[in-house]
Amino acid sequence: MTSGAPAAVRAAYFAFDRFPSSKGSAVHIGHMAAELFARFDGGLLGVLGGGPLPRYQREAGGIEIARFGEQIPNLLDRAEAYSRWVAAHVEPHRDTLRICHVRDPWGALPVVTLPGRRHRVVYEVNGLPSVELAHTRPSVTPATLAKIADLERVCLEGADAVVVPSWVIAGALARRGVPETKIHLVPNGADVPAAAPRPDGAPDRYLVYVGALQPWQGVDVLLRAFARLADLPDLRLVICSSVPERRARPLRRLAERVGVADRLLWRFTLPHPEVAGWLANAAISVAPLTACARNLDQGCAPLKILESMAAGVPVVASDLPVVREIMTDREHGRLVAPDRPAELARVLRVLLEYPEAARAMGERGRRRIEEGLTWSAARARLSEVYDLLTPPVVRR
Repeated sequence: MTSGAPAAVRAAYFAFDRFPSSKGSAVHIGHMAAELFARFDGGLLGVLGGGPLPRYQREAGGIEIARFGEQIPNLLDRAEAYSRWVAAHVEPHRDTLRICHVRDPWGALPVVTLPGRRHRVVYEVNGLPSVELAHTRPSVTPATLAKIADLERVCLEGADAVVVPSWVIAGALARRGVPETKIHLVPNGADVPAAAPRPDGAPDRYLVYVGALQPWQGVDVLLRAFARLADLPDLRLVICSSVPERRARPLRRLAERVGVADRLLWRFTLPHPEVAGWLANAAISVAPLTACARNLDQGCAPLKILESMAAGVPVVASDLPVVREIMTDREHGRLVAPDRPAELARVLRVLLEYPEAARAMGERGRRRIEEGLTWSAARARLSEVYDLLTPPVVRR
């Protein structure tokens, strides 16, 4: 452990994600870890680093942040190295730790299998690598995916509580044999922002997509749908990507092929507060998720939809079970059949032709967030899970 660390750490949160970053996962980590550390007057946050991020830092409130920074090209080798790193960071605190909150099997394995462990474990499942890797890395063999599924089983069985953001993933875990009494729903949230100014360079009228660019996000479907709106010459599509520009190359080539490249505006790895301005001033926010196993069998609660609703923007999203947990068709926006560019274009056109009705949907979406899908509501639900495992700590 890094020299200078305090002798007693009672709470730890581990995530195989870069923090901070422009990704939605970093927003989620920030809120969930804050609730854990508020309860225990600080603790240890173990995340991925890289670039200018320091390997170790102290924050106010007794919070330490340690970052795993080994540059290992192979993802699974890096994940295994991260597991060893987590074990090394837990070991000095085995006698004082009361609770470990983990987000993935790589961080979960060393904390659930620690010999003679005294701490409780909350395993937060936003996605299952045994499902997701089949989509993100097709070269991973079925045998490797099966081994990862076995690892997930060990972690799920060893955890004291399993936290999920949607009923869809709760059902997926129940089908894997996780007792329903162990599964706790803690929905994702969003903060209703103050009025955001129009960003510099923003078009007068535009659609917006916010998020990563993996195939399951359906950005290719959106580009093909946008090509069908060529008769609206003033309309632009803004893509606020949470990943670096190099990852957009295949989509930029597609945009050239379908004839929309000159009507696109790309923004990459924007700080989260800047994304709010692009959302708030958009005509429509689009979440064209595909109907793949990743979204159907273990879908989480997409932050892009929640944050769009919080901004008061009407949402057009794919009609998937996980999306229906968040928004209602014709109430907060429109749900469309996934993977159908023509249908998506038709619905976008209708909303653009009736802006007053679209604005009313956006306002109802904002109220939906205010009435129960805020981050403070999510933190309160998480606090209830902690209450089940450890009695509240009297704060100094």
